[in-house]
Amino acid sequence: MSSTACAALLAEWDRCRWLWNECVAKSKAIYLYNKATGEKLTCGPAQLDRMLTKARMDTSWLRQGSSVPQQQIIRDFGKSRAKAQKDIRERLPLRQRAGMPKHKKKREALPSLNYTRRGFRLKDGRLHLAGGIALTVVWSRDLPADPSSVRIYQDGPGHWYASFVVPAEVQPLPATGAVIGIDRGVKETATTTSDAHDLPHAQHGKKARAKLSRYDRMMARRKPKKGQCGSQGYREAKKWRAKTYAQIARQRQDTGRKWAKRVVRDHDAIAVEDFRPKFLSRTTMARKAADAAIGATKTALLEMGRRHGRDVRLVHPAHTTMDCAQCGARTKHALPLSERTYTCTACGLVSPRDKNSARVMLVRAGLNPAGVEGVRPSGAPLQGAA
Repeated sequence: MSSTACAALLAEWDRCRWLWNECVAKSKAIYLYNKATGEKLTCGPAQLDRMLTKARMDTSWLRQGSSVPQQQIIRDFGKSRAKAQKDIRERLPLRQRAGMPKHKKKREALPSLNYTRRGFRLKDGRLHLAGGIALTVVWSRDLPADPSSVRIYQDGPGHWYASFVVPAEVQPLPATGAVIGIDRGVKETATTTSDAHDLPHAQHGKKARAKLSRYDRMMARRKPKKGQCGSQGYREAKKWRAKTYAQIARQRQDTGRKWAKRVVRDHDAIAVEDFRPKFLSRTTMARKAADAAIGATKTALLEMGRRHGRDVRLVHPAHTTMDCAQCGARTKHALPLSERTYTCTACGLVSPRDKNSARVMLVRAGLNPAGVEGVRPSGAPLQGAA
């Protein structure tokens, strides 16, 4: 990106960020006024639109920018505020509520500009934005249809991206007649009923831990005092650290997408554990679970299955490690994590624990697991099967 385009985008973001902060201040002022007087003044979309119109009339600096991203950031503020008020009315627990919109600080908030259809156009491979901003885009892939909107944003290392919104199209793959069950493992990121499709723990974060620790020490030595700007060495170390984290995130995303594409290409129906790893953040496995990117891998599998028209079924994870995939019997006590072999006291089945859980996924999802890895379970339903 040219320096001229970068400066124009940053100037546009400064105007949008100022508008967001004005909306936050107005919302807080109305809340305090209503609380003190008992009145019911509102801060809805109509009031915010009038505020934008008046601000553009009174401020020449604001008129220099395009009205498209400015209107969009006001709509985003309204949606965020409405979501937070809805969670409060429904009396959701604090940890599940969407917080009220807060001020966007200049040194912390990363630029993000939304342009609707009338605010951009594509011509000769270049992206032209409202306000006379022209960008040369490096395309990762061709657009399947005309986009309805685009979001221009910057990440921590300073790279700019354009994210287009296009209609989702199903791209069906040829039928294979195969099914697969997927369990979230401990030693592996995903354990399946097929040995060829197991996803080992790539450990991208662990491999880069030494480099990250070095950058953390460099930042700690150069940390500025409160109220002072960071030195050039501090900013350089912070930038290197952000680049390393971005590289790790891309590696995890690439690993998950390639694995998901391989699973979806080779199977017609997929039974996957509806595992939510959020609770692992409070356990000793937090770092390993975060490095495995279990949630991102599951999301990639669901998106890939929907894109290619595959049958992806989510299975509740309760008691999947306690049930036998062959006879359906359930152990009396939960197995400790250190015990990696499942032994059924009813039918005598001996199987790796995660492999047994993967087969349980198939049975609970209503798929026929006969012939998977040479194992032919009986047709008896599992206890508590959905």
